[in-house]
Amino acid sequence: MTATDAVLGAPVERREGREKVTGTARYAAEHPAPGRAQAWPIPATVVRGRVTGVDTAAALALPGVLAVLTHENAPRLGTPDDPTLAVLQGPHVPHRGWFVGVVVAETLEAARAGAAAVEITYETEPHDVTLTASHSGAYVPDSANGGFPAVTDQGDPDGAFADSAARVDVEYRVPPLHNHPMEPHASTAHWDGDRLAVHCSSQGTTAVQKELARLFALPEDRITVRAEHVGGGFGSKGTPRPEVVLAAMAARETGRRVTVALPRRYLPAVVGHRAPTLHRLRLGADGHGRLTSLVHEVTTHTSRVKEFVEQAAVPARVMYAAPALRTVHRVAALDVPTPSWMRAPGECPGMYALESAMDELAAELGVDPVELRIRNEPGSEPESGRPFSSRHLVECLREGARRFGWEGRDPRPRSRAAGPLLIGSGVASATYPVLVSPCVASARALPDGGFLVRVNATDIGTGARTVLAQVAADALGAPLERVRVEVADSGIGFAPMAGGSSGTASWGSAVHAACVRLAGRLAEHSGPLPDEGLVAEADTSGTADAESPFARHAFGAHFAEVTVDTVSGEVRVTRLLGVFAAGRILNARTARSQFIGGMTMGLGMALTEDSTVDPVFGDFVERDLASYHVPAHADVADLEAYWVDEEDEHLNPMGSKGIGEIGIVGSAAAVGNAVHHATGVRFRELPLTPDRVLTALLAHEHPAGMLGV
Repeated sequence: MTATDAVLGAPVERREGREKVTGTARYAAEHPAPGRAQAWPIPATVVRGRVTGVDTAAALALPGVLAVLTHENAPRLGTPDDPTLAVLQGPHVPHRGWFVGVVVAETLEAARAGAAAVEITYETEPHDVTLTASHSGAYVPDSANGGFPAVTDQGDPDGAFADSAARVDVEYRVPPLHNHPMEPHASTAHWDGDRLAVHCSSQGTTAVQKELARLFALPEDRITVRAEHVGGGFGSKGTPRPEVVLAAMAARETGRRVTVALPRRYLPAVVGHRAPTLHRLRLGADGHGRLTSLVHEVTTHTSRVKEFVEQAAVPARVMYAAPALRTVHRVAALDVPTPSWMRAPGECPGMYALESAMDELAAELGVDPVELRIRNEPGSEPESGRPFSSRHLVECLREGARRFGWEGRDPRPRSRAAGPLLIGSGVASATYPVLVSPCVASARALPDGGFLVRVNATDIGTGARTVLAQVAADALGAPLERVRVEVADSGIGFAPMAGGSSGTASWGSAVHAACVRLAGRLAEHSGPLPDEGLVAEADTSGTADAESPFARHAFGAHFAEVTVDTVSGEVRVTRLLGVFAAGRILNARTARSQFIGGMTMGLGMALTEDSTVDPVFGDFVERDLASYHVPAHADVADLEAYWVDEEDEHLNPMGSKGIGEIGIVGSAAAVGNAVHHATGVRFRELPLTPDRVLTALLAHEHPAGMLGV
């Protein structure tokens, strides 16, 4: 590619792709070093209570075991910003799976055997792990995640609903969900005097560095955190997790380099999950299908360790023009693991419920579901009244309908069949906010004609290195192959995490600014470059985080075709199509991968993914990939992702919006709506597993005979 080619938008291959497919990419637990020890954590086996006794003699007698740390002998830590990181600091057990010890040994096998040999006794306390919409402990929090108000109220939603020509009052349930990245959470820690170096599987090294500095009472510049390659995260690695604290503690106590790689079965209890959400939607509309009232109420759970409130009612404040609007969040603190970020938090479960209810309203009115959404397109953001920086949802719906062949759809449920298979199609809209944070970056022109760009971005498999090189080459007016990018090292300087679909916008803004300044310096420079080259730096504090007068969001439309087997109850998604409006697409190849990755994750949410809280033992039943079912290749048939050209000058220098999460937001609702179209049965609880579907089909066809089922 030459300097005259269009660098931004080109379908450039990922720079680290060869390393990953050949196995030379090194992840957090794969950095070999002489004398490295392994550690294995010990999870609590009671739901709630306290440790009353620890016997480590049998473990310490095993060959290869170096140390056993519990609350009785572990280093005392500073007060963490995140209470879930206060591991081994006391006997209290807030939930099952909470780490109560860690065994350090010469090998992984010895550490695992040592952990099994430690004897711990407990005193148990009564527990409550079951969420209900009427839970006596549910309360309205001060705010939901992201600082959103827990409650908003405009107009008279109750009166408008009562006076509406068409009304829908429905409840939906989204179960707990887990991220399950391919690479489990892992960290390797090493102390050199009072300096700490960590290789961490994290979505952001700055956050890990700051938390470790707080916990171990160290200046931040004495801690280096690297995350060169990360095998997925989907939000669960967005903040530091207990394994990095355990690794640092174990390394300090033993004087060895120590790796802690969490077994997958431990992840559900200690690295976060999408909290269950119970939704009630009330939609009122006039005879023309225009909304008169919209009420979205959500009840969710949090732990007693830390409040985390899934902001699932927030999308209703953005999507549709309704003169009367109320959104409410309630939360119950239970004896469960602490929920946390999972891909498109808030928007994902919230839009599933809202878009399913919109489909029900379309059926009530006898209006085409695509047309109903278009009729309720707002001229400005409903909650704030701010103008949208750009909003091309209608274009996404129309283009998606054209590509999908929606016009030929018979709207009647059960109108298509092929033998025992019922065939249906559905649609749903999607939205996700545009987020951006301050960041620092530097760009250096080298005497050999190359360029070195350094920014503490984290590439979690999204192609961040590649896209940032494209941003730099575009700003420098240089060939892409002459730009080298270094990322994922806290020593580079502060940067936000890879999350909230904000990474490229945040890092890219800083890279663009540094490269523009460097280009200016080069234009003024005469003669050969000095040996160290010329460098320019940028810090976007005060600009990236400046208040915008515009409402900035990405939008999309999902279309799904499904078959439902009336014999087995199995649902198969035969086609899933998405059209998105996400600003300027910076790399067509990696963008498509992001979109279809999100759509596939939404497919799993709709059909297979479910974490069940055991009311007796208080933990999640599905704790591995044998029982927690994510989509496999055989589950994904025809997947199509497109986008509309969108120019938006109110975003960032690249004109881009985040794309990592918009792909999942409407996917599950489109599948659910298609299943209703196929069967005539409305399912209001996910996932749509064969047992659930078949039971409902039998009840639908033989209602009298199924009364006792």
